[in-house]
Amino acid sequence: QVQLVESGGGLVQAGGSLRLSCAASGRTFSSYAMGWFRQAPGKEREFVAAISWSGGNTYYADSVKGRFTISRDNPKNTMYLQMNSLKPEDTAVYYCAAWVELVPSKHPRYWGQGTQVTVSS
Repeated sequence: QVQLVESGGGLVQAGGSLRLSCAASGRTFSSYAMGWFRQAPGKEREFVAAISWSGGNTYYADSVKGRFTISRDNPKNTMYLQMNSLKPEDTAVYYCAAWVELVPSKHPRYWGQGTQVTVSS
């Protein structure tokens, strides 16, 4: 079992930055891939970014490539999402997710409760 807790969401103006954190507990942190998804009102949950067990491989949705950076600190059992140049369309609930594999596969197994990110224009 893996428990995930997100933090760092909030309200920011367009062009601003936020850093989300996801603290994990349970299974050995360095044994699974992790990622971020988001869900805007009235829309389906979508993939944002993912990172392999070691941090050596990262993956991004086209919509955030070049603006968001995913990273992880295995000794601290924490994953991060640095979000720069935020746009109003980035407004969503952001969810931390964990797979059971070392690299991301089709569907994460574990999910956090989500943290709200609101970008004002």
